[in-house]
Amino acid sequence: MGVVTDIRSGRSPERVEGAVSYAKAGSYVSLFWRIFSLNAAGLVVATALLLGPVTVSTPVLAGEALVLLGGLAMLLAGNALVLRFGLGPLQRLDRAMATVDLLRPGSRPVVAGPAETAGLITTYNAMLDRLEAERAAGAARALSAQESERHRIARELHDEVGQTLTAVLLQLKRVADRAPEDLRDEVGQAQEATRAGLDEIRRIARRLRPGVLEELGLSRALRSLAAEFTTHGLTVRHHVTGDLPALTPESELVVYRVAQEGLTNTARHAGADRAELRLRPVPGGVELLVRDNGTGLRAAPEGAGITGMRERALLIGASLSLEPAPDRGTEVRLRVPVPEGAR
Repeated sequence: MGVVTDIRSGRSPERVEGAVSYAKAGSYVSLFWRIFSLNAAGLVVATALLLGPVTVSTPVLAGEALVLLGGLAMLLAGNALVLRFGLGPLQRLDRAMATVDLLRPGSRPVVAGPAETAGLITTYNAMLDRLEAERAAGAARALSAQESERHRIARELHDEVGQTLTAVLLQLKRVADRAPEDLRDEVGQAQEATRAGLDEIRRIARRLRPGVLEELGLSRALRSLAAEFTTHGLTVRHHVTGDLPALTPESELVVYRVAQEGLTNTARHAGADRAELRLRPVPGGVELLVRDNGTGLRAAPEGAGITGMRERALLIGASLSLEPAPDRGTEVRLRVPVPEGAR
């Protein structure tokens, strides 16, 4: 998972060491010493003036009042500047902490400011790196267990339920051959219902365990997926180029599952009559695009399906974005990195 963590966080060990060095560098004066030095300088100057030839008359003359007020204004302005520049990084850190999302990794507040502030930001960034690495490891274990369970359920549906329905269909055929004329229509309806149930079981098993992905490869699996979702109310066009770089089995499975979930959302929730499925090489990897002309993104929170897509993307170090389509509808983009030697 070390490679995944580096890709996801976008922070190399050199950057982390540089941030730590920044926080520990002696040339960066702490916020305490900045404020103390400014106040001490103001008090020293005021004391020197009082011990020197400068006096304050009673009543205070206008020129003396202007000098005192000017000195006070300079001291206050200096304190304000020190606090503004000293606390600015803390305000940026506060905004970053309020908007952080482990499903959208890589964003880090810039290490800046006095030594205490830089150290706090560095510690926070290191904590995010650990959290994202632990989440990636946990997601990998969960998704691996989920795929194993999908395979088990698909196998049982095919071997147990499918064979049972096939036997029932054969028995109904023998019954239909011997049934009286007035019962043959009803037996025929039972046969059709059983056949439809058997087809549905097979369809569910194929979606749970994409055997076509293992047997024919990613390109044909995506074409088969587009054909499967093309119904009377939805037309799915596909464009999968043949000169794709080699992907790992884990990456191929993630691409297939994201495409499957994207088309499922289109068919169930988008109210679209056209969709597009594309897979093409891009600099540094491959890009999957699922686009529809439906109702588009709404203010509703992301559901379990989209969260699952984001977790799968994190598993292989890919980036996932959901945006409004150019005209209308929704556009899902998955960009999968490919190692340099595999291109």
